[in-house]
Amino acid sequence: MDTLLHRFKGKINGAISGFDRLIFKGMFRTIMYAAGMQTYLMRRNVLNKDFKEYAMKQSKAIVESAEEMSKRLCNRGTTYIASSNDRKETIARDRQKENGIKEGLIGIWSCVESCYTFRSTYNPYEPYPILRREESRCKHLYYYFDDPTYGFMSIRLQTWAPYEIQIALNGREWLRRSLDANGCGYTMNGNKFLDIDNYELAQKLLNEQINTDFMQLLNSFLPIVFPLMPQIVEGLSYYWTVWQSEIAKDYIFNDTEALKSLMDDFLRYSMITGTGDRILKYFGAPVKPNGQPHANANPEILSRAKLWYEGLRARHWYGKNSVKFYNEHNVLRFETTMNDPTVFKVYRHSENQDKSGPKRLMQMRKGVADINVRAEVSKNIVNRFTEHMSNVKEKTSLHDLLDTVSKPIIQKIDNKNKRVRALDVFGKDLELIRAISDPAFNVSAITNKGLQNKLINTPWAKNMSGKKLSGRIGRHLLLLRKHGLIKKLPNQRSYSLTDKGRKISTGINAALASSVEELLKIAA
Repeated sequence: MDTLLHRFKGKINGAISGFDRLIFKGMFRTIMYAAGMQTYLMRRNVLNKDFKEYAMKQSKAIVESAEEMSKRLCNRGTTYIASSNDRKETIARDRQKENGIKEGLIGIWSCVESCYTFRSTYNPYEPYPILRREESRCKHLYYYFDDPTYGFMSIRLQTWAPYEIQIALNGREWLRRSLDANGCGYTMNGNKFLDIDNYELAQKLLNEQINTDFMQLLNSFLPIVFPLMPQIVEGLSYYWTVWQSEIAKDYIFNDTEALKSLMDDFLRYSMITGTGDRILKYFGAPVKPNGQPHANANPEILSRAKLWYEGLRARHWYGKNSVKFYNEHNVLRFETTMNDPTVFKVYRHSENQDKSGPKRLMQMRKGVADINVRAEVSKNIVNRFTEHMSNVKEKTSLHDLLDTVSKPIIQKIDNKNKRVRALDVFGKDLELIRAISDPAFNVSAITNKGLQNKLINTPWAKNMSGKKLSGRIGRHLLLLRKHGLIKKLPNQRSYSLTDKGRKISTGINAALASSVEELLKIAA
């Protein structure tokens, strides 16, 4: 269940979750390093000393091909951009608006930008020069489209060997075109949907995006933007990676003011409870029982809050990946940005492994082969964050909440009164209550085994392990159920937090994370 949506259902029209920004990079792996490029040139009877002349000839052909395409489809040549700092997307959107372009090629621009290429250099050990990979600058071509299927998108092509390419899509633009094709009405501003006639259909279309054959999709653009590819790099094919991906979950409120009234509380709550161990748990990273990262992990954790256009934004960084939320108009967006998937481990086959064999726990790859599991991991991060944030704006005092569990319960069983002890939430039951509030259990249910992994070697476990620890946890799960903090899932040996349990556990965590000064301000 989406607790945040349930809590504010009177103020929210609907919610959608799926891809936002997707940036793919393509490369010819066999010529990305100097030795590979030398072999490539040798097979084409090109000497290393003639590399520059050869590359200039190919670059000129690519640029001329783009010029011809631009004149044919846009009635104008490619437009040169003097500074690489100019925002190309803004320039393209301005032209689209100016010319009233609804579909197809908007324009082609060129700009000299940094790149990696090769240079022929002196070789003291051989009677001929060798190639060395180095950073340089060369002309890049920018193609902007409003595609009939994928919406507003761009392609960046390096005109100098080794001809790297970058394709940028947006899941919300893609959804816009899909809704048009299905005759579903909507109101949109930028890449935010302010209202959708059919939220169920929109979510179905976003889910279908994840199952796309991205290899085929990306290769389908090559004959359009790189028509000379078969002649220039005969026999080679692009290897595609996901350079950056974003999974966004949008809560679309009834009106802007209803959302604005909540943002101060959301921001304050996020920063107060955004402790290092909780941020690690958002990302599914393992921590010690005391909440600290393992010695060999050395994670970089950073939290920031700032004004964001007309709203507010809070962002938590874990290494190069981040999770954030912000408001724009009547949309509250939670978003995972993944730049480095290698910090996550998933079950998959290795590149050359027989696919009928068993999968192994390995690092997630940047290649498009792992885009499905990448999306799943990103969704789990967003869901942990939203579930944690669902406790914001709780007006019931922590004292009143704890009062309901700090007294014994008398139950009548078989006409006999049975006493159930009170919970000692800041004493002997603290470790258990903090364990069940772990964000990881917001995605997967609370289980005896899961709690064993979290509580073993803690003072609460009392040096128990195996069956003894399992029995102790089982008895305490029953105690938590009787006090209404957890509920058993149907036909399973697993549990989930109740609304009461979520409020109490989050309140305790927030209190423990707050400074004395902050608590005194609240008390005043």
